[in-house]
Amino acid sequence: MAQKSSKNTRGKIISAAWTLFYDQGYDATTIDEIVALSETSKGSFYHYFDGKDALLGTLAYLFDEKYEELEEQLPAYDRCYDKLIFLNQELFGMVENSISLDLLARLLSTQLVTRGEKHLLDRSRLYYRLLRKIFQEGQENGELRADLTINEMVKIYAVAERALLYDWCICNGEYSLKSYASSTMPLFIGNLQK
Repeated sequence: MAQKSSKNTRGKIISAAWTLFYDQGYDATTIDEIVALSETSKGSFYHYFDGKDALLGTLAYLFDEKYEELEEQLPAYDRCYDKLIFLNQELFGMVENSISLDLLARLLSTQLVTRGEKHLLDRSRLYYRLLRKIFQEGQENGELRADLTINEMVKIYAVAERALLYDWCICNGEYSLKSYASSTMPLFIGNLQK
């Protein structure tokens, strides 16, 4: 029970922080505002985070929260291809509509220079577990190529998504991420089909 409570506290802080980062910008957001919106305490904040900068690496947590929500809808899709397109479109829609471009660029740049934990590459994240499950299902039902391992296919998919996110940031959001991905992700995923 204590572990679930600590996860909820940490999650409340992360969710509140990213809401505020989006609404008023990273620089304008204070720790006091994060604590107030999350309905936690400063002690709890500093128990989980060294400071506001430490929250930049938690975007992967928000992504996984979204995937947890989307996982319940996957049974509506018969083909793995459709599940992957659905996940991508929903995530990129969330990114485009609720995460500021500047903040996403900061996160991606921190992942480039960090010597510590690279949250986006953490293979224990729900994101990777869910992708492995979908790709395994696709291989077992004969929909996907058998000459690639599940981990190779997961990596191809994840690299394609990260490439689109980086490009969108580099291009300063001059196009719709979700729309562009709707035409490019099928090209990547199509090469994984039999």
